[in-house]
Amino acid sequence: MEIPVKKNETYIVDIVDQGYEGEGIAKIEGYTIFVHGAIKEERCKILILKTTKSHAFGKVIEIINPSTNRIEAGCITYQKCGGCSLRHMNYEATLSLKREIVQNLVDKTLRNKIEIKPTIGMKEPYHYRNKAQYPVGYDKKGNLTIGVFANRTHDIVPIQECKIQHPISEYLAKLVVDFLKKNHISAYQEETHQGIFRHIVVKSGKKTKEVMCVLVINDSDFPKEKELVAYLLENFSQRYSEYTLKTIVKNINMKNTNVILGNQNVILYGDGYIYDKLGEYTFKISPMSFYQVNPTQTEILYYEAIKGADIKKEDIVLDLYCGIGTIGIYASKFAKKVYGIEIIEQAIQDARENAKQNNIENIEFICGDVEKALTELLENKKVQPNVILVDPPRRGLDNTTVQNILKVQPQKVVYISCNPATMVRDLKLLEEKYNICKIQPVDMFPFTSHIETVTLLTLKNQ
Repeated sequence: MEIPVKKNETYIVDIVDQGYEGEGIAKIEGYTIFVHGAIKEERCKILILKTTKSHAFGKVIEIINPSTNRIEAGCITYQKCGGCSLRHMNYEATLSLKREIVQNLVDKTLRNKIEIKPTIGMKEPYHYRNKAQYPVGYDKKGNLTIGVFANRTHDIVPIQECKIQHPISEYLAKLVVDFLKKNHISAYQEETHQGIFRHIVVKSGKKTKEVMCVLVINDSDFPKEKELVAYLLENFSQRYSEYTLKTIVKNINMKNTNVILGNQNVILYGDGYIYDKLGEYTFKISPMSFYQVNPTQTEILYYEAIKGADIKKEDIVLDLYCGIGTIGIYASKFAKKVYGIEIIEQAIQDARENAKQNNIENIEFICGDVEKALTELLENKKVQPNVILVDPPRRGLDNTTVQNILKVQPQKVVYISCNPATMVRDLKLLEEKYNICKIQPVDMFPFTSHIETVTLLTLKNQ
């Protein structure tokens, strides 16, 4: 097939569909063009950026007929940073789009063509993130700055009133940068692996109003550590008196890597932790541990998962990829016993402390690779779970874990997913023995293309 478009040329197209990441889809002579920032049913003038044998990528030059779902983005950097790829759509339309994306994946992949539930959205879908990670670097004029990496690059886009981060994160990060500038302290440069400051990470407790600042450096020390701590404490308290800057941590990362945090943390102020509450439970959060970044929607997500599991007092529950134990602790109230498995040692330490903090005695946390630890639990310790909760990373479940689930055949499996593509892949493997009863999208990341889902599976009558 001859490619009907050419790179760097413009075309007028109708947007006929939306892609998996929210991009518009146009067709010219049956040839697919992905158009960032375009909305279904729009007519646009586009510039072709790249062509392949099967598809092309374009960008909008002019919107000739706008969609009724188009709104002003209200953010001057969103097109560069790529974080809020749906900022140009009204919120209700983004919720519908996310449901449609999951529905299309299910229809293409599963035998059971279940109807996806409407996406549960937020009442106030702004400033919802309780964690921010800002790279430190230099702008094109050589000035030290912080921001976010531009989409698909490591060029820093300076932050200007991000609509999804909590304002505290931006303010605290800018305080650090102001101090670095005044004291001529360098930023890390990837090309040369020289310079000191790599990232600034800020975590905050939505309900406790406790704040953690993590300073990621390319050295064991940096100049004027004590002065920086005093500067942050003084200025932060003046601006945000209702919040507490509870701890400041130095994280040492001297490796040539894209991984943000190194393995060594040094406490510069406080105790190295903050706490937050989800529902009736209190959770300890360390620099290394995973904690859901949208606690408002996390409570809804967990409610859907626990409601779907319908755990009984005699049930044994497995919580795979348990992190710091959040959903397992939620489940413990209803179960006889909960086992949580997680590979990150710090997260397991935090999970055990979280269980102790909440006076929960019927939960046990195991540190190890889920694939191996689950096999050990099932085959050597002869644990027979009635319910399995899984919340895997974006890559989904490994094949051994899928086979273990099929072998053990718990009555219920609740699959929490941050990637519907790998979710439906795994559900296809499970649906031979399991009924897929419900798939519920929850909008954990408003105005982004990310989709979180809760799926309930029940064992078929054998």
